[in-house]
Amino acid sequence: MDLTPRPGAAPPPPGAPYAYAETPAETTTRLRPVRAGSPVRTALAAVCAVLGLGLIGGAATGSWLIGDSAAESGADDAYAASRSAWHSVPVDTLFPRTLKGDGAGPGATDRVWTRVGVARDAGCATGLDPLLLRTLGPVGCERLLRATYTDATRSSVTTVGLVFTEADAASMSTLGTRFDTQKLGDRADLMPRTYPVPGTVAEDFGDRQRASWTVHVLTEVPVVVFAVSGFADGRAVAEPQPAAGAMAAGAATVQAQAGLGHEAKGVADRIERALRRTVAVLAEKPR
Repeated sequence: MDLTPRPGAAPPPPGAPYAYAETPAETTTRLRPVRAGSPVRTALAAVCAVLGLGLIGGAATGSWLIGDSAAESGADDAYAASRSAWHSVPVDTLFPRTLKGDGAGPGATDRVWTRVGVARDAGCATGLDPLLLRTLGPVGCERLLRATYTDATRSSVTTVGLVFTEADAASMSTLGTRFDTQKLGDRADLMPRTYPVPGTVAEDFGDRQRASWTVHVLTEVPVVVFAVSGFADGRAVAEPQPAAGAMAAGAATVQAQAGLGHEAKGVADRIERALRRTVAVLAEKPR
C-alpha cells in the first residue's frame, strides 16, 4: 500500500508508525433480374441460402466466442489489477480520511466516520487470530491492510481490514460459499483483531473491547473485507455479537442499542465500495 499522504497532510506522530494525525452505414446490392424457372436462378438461390446460413451461423458463433472471452478477460483483469492494489494505491484511496454513511445508522440515520490511524501493511498473522488465519489458509495471504475510524461523536471506534489473498476466482468462490453455508462470519472465535492507535480515541481498543464484527469474502477480486467495532471509552465487552445480529429488528443487546453492528457493517461496506471502484479503474488501464 502506498502510504504517502496527500499534499499538506501532517506527518505521523513519533512512536506511532503510520498512525496519521488526521485533520458504418448499411449498403445493399441489387442482383440482375433472371427469368422465372431459369436454372441459373435456381442455382443462385441455392448459393445465397447457403451463404446466408453460413453468415448467420458465423455471426452467432463469433458473438458467443467474443462474449465468453470478454467476460473471462474482465475477470482476469480485475484479479490482476487487485494483486498490485495493496502496494500501488495511495492510502487515502483505499482508506479515505472520511467516510460518509448516508442512512447507514440505526433507523436509517446518517453516519460519518473519520480515520484516526492506518497500520503498516503486514502479514496476516499480525491482525488475525490463529483460528481465523487457518480458516483463510486455503486462499493464502498476500498482505493485510488495516485502518481504524471513529464516529462523529467519538463514542465508537471501528477497525476495518483488507486481506489480499493469493487465490484464484474458484478458490475465492469456494471460501465464500463455506463462509455462507457454515455461517463462519458469525463465530466469535473467528472475529478479527482490532488496530488500536496510540494517542487517539482508539488507543484502548484491544481484543477485550471487541463488540461487533463482520467478515465478507469477495469473489470478483481476491480480497476478504472485515471490520470490528467497540466503544471508544475502552470498556470490555463480555459477549461480542456479529453485526447481522446486532442490526436485526428487535435486537436489544448493548451492541444493538449502541449501533455498533451498524458501525462495523457501515465502515466495511464503504471500504469495500472504494476498493471495487479502484480495481475497476486499474483494470481498464492498458498494461
